[in-house]
Amino acid sequence: MNALLQRLQIDLPLFQGPMTGSDTPQLAAAVSQAGGLGFLGCGMRSPQAMREAAAAVRAATAKPFGMNLFVLEQPTPDAATVQAAIDRLAPLYADLGLPPPEAPARWCEDFHAQFEALLEARPAVASFTFGILDAAQVARLHAAGCLVVGTATIVAEARAWAQVGADAVCASGTEAGGHRGTFLGDFTASQVGTLALVPQCVDAVNIPLIAAGGIMDGRGIAAAQALGAQAAQMGTAFLACPESGIGPAYRQALAQAQDTDTRLTRIFSGRPARGIVNAMMEALAAEEDRVPAYPVQNALTGALRRAAAAQGRTSHLSLWAGQGVGAARALPARELVAVLADEWHTACGRLAAAA
Repeated sequence: MNALLQRLQIDLPLFQGPMTGSDTPQLAAAVSQAGGLGFLGCGMRSPQAMREAAAAVRAATAKPFGMNLFVLEQPTPDAATVQAAIDRLAPLYADLGLPPPEAPARWCEDFHAQFEALLEARPAVASFTFGILDAAQVARLHAAGCLVVGTATIVAEARAWAQVGADAVCASGTEAGGHRGTFLGDFTASQVGTLALVPQCVDAVNIPLIAAGGIMDGRGIAAAQALGAQAAQMGTAFLACPESGIGPAYRQALAQAQDTDTRLTRIFSGRPARGIVNAMMEALAAEEDRVPAYPVQNALTGALRRAAAAQGRTSHLSLWAGQGVGAARALPARELVAVLADEWHTACGRLAAAA
């Protein structure tokens, strides 16, 4: 057992991806109970919802789990930018029988209030994406007993997290589903694949690495460890579990998707994210450069995506998924973890025999 697993007191080098918006306490608890590390994606939860979700996990398992936040400040977009975005989206809202969206009272949850709720919840792991904490914030989490994990999409971001005192870094390759965690440099230059990113990050920092992006089975976990990672983080692999929070239309899209069906897009949220191509992505492709940055676009498309889910319309849903989507298995989380563990042990045996 490696140092990271020993510190967390978990059996398997397997983290469930936070999957904000698609996670549930039931999924996190099932993964943790089965020997991995379950996660709550709390980037869009209110502080009270964070408390309730953490309590629900603890009611279901005594095992450790993690909570993830987006590092964000409230944006202040100008009125013209907001109105242009509303006008751009109005025909799509009309497709679902809805009036155009309106600017909300606030664009996202208050990160500082979420951070205080995280400290109160005291999960075993506190992880972060979209930005970076300062050393004082990391120290407060350490005082609360949390292991701090930062997300990196390039080597410089891994170094930055190590410098502020993070305990580990999740190196997220461009194959990963959902939002890119880039916070240094531009997004295009930060599209580094998992195979290239992980060993370079391992060499650059002296803290444990968690590999993410395109890992779907036990072979992928063993491969991540062969590259120097101490664990693998898997999101898309758990999306198809019945415990995940996605609806029937999303599940059907996952079941039909193949390896060539995902793209990076800003259309839904204003931040590059990987998902299954659909009609909305194609309709607004020419407008992508004019979409306002996250979280403004994300807030303006929220009602559209909720209505699409209610109507079973995949055409207007953000179908986040990684490049490994064709290998997703619709198994209960406990069963999936057991299968992954068996595959991992087998793969490790083959690697040892080949050495």
